[in-house]
Amino acid sequence: MTRAHEAAKAEILELETRRYRAVVDAEFDAFRALCHPDLVYTHSDGSRDSVESYLAKCASGHYVYHRVDHPVDDVVLTGDTAVVVGQMNASITAGGTRKELANNAIAVWVRDDGAWRLLAYQPTPRPV
Repeated sequence: MTRAHEAAKAEILELETRRYRAVVDAEFDAFRALCHPDLVYTHSDGSRDSVESYLAKCASGHYVYHRVDHPVDDVVLTGDTAVVVGQMNASITAGGTRKELANNAIAVWVRDDGAWRLLAYQPTPRPV
């Protein structure tokens, strides 16, 4: 693996940490800055949001993130696309209901105009 490849993987891991920290800290402009304008954000219940609809729900308090752990199993990098394979374990409030999430997750990042941007996110609940 080349140094450039390793550097790109390290950058993606840092971006993943920043995006999760942004929602926990309610820093929605920081989250938006990490996203591709065409983001498809899928939730563990199967519903989907655009970056705008997701952030509107976060800002309104529909989604409140109390804690997120996001262990990463692998970052698959090919060209200008990176797929992060791992987990998203969280304590959230969604629509006024407190929930504990235990998901496998895939995040897709694309390099757009020289910067990595989150294009798609898909969590899947793990069997308990």
